[in-house]
Amino acid sequence: MMNLIYSDAPDVKKSLEEIATHLSMSHVNLARVHCRRSRGSTARRVVARIHGFGKIWQSALGLAPCYVIEVISEKFDALSLEEKEKTLIHELLHIPKSFAGGFRPHKGRVTRSSVEKLYKALLHERQEKISL
Repeated sequence: MMNLIYSDAPDVKKSLEEIATHLSMSHVNLARVHCRRSRGSTARRVVARIHGFGKIWQSALGLAPCYVIEVISEKFDALSLEEKEKTLIHELLHIPKSFAGGFRPHKGRVTRSSVEKLYKALLHERQEKISL
């Protein structure tokens, strides 16, 4: 059994920043969203996951809310650029407008159709920037 190893993921952070900016996700405080790549996960169907910094930890440590988006290297790195971006959109959708450390559930909010809609908006926004 391999140990789970985490490392900084500046490439993921850069993509995340670009996606959140293009999609006008102004509620996402990008300075408080951290990106990590993990290796050695035994998760079978997981490509990425988001971790919040719950209120109890915020209170106990006197720190502001933040989130960590973890990409599972063995799965995420093998994806096409399109699938990577859709995965990051999916994880961003879990961050509530309050940016308080909690999560938005899949049911009704974080769905395949909402990800597809935002991905199309991302492509449209990029096309608009090129046309200018």
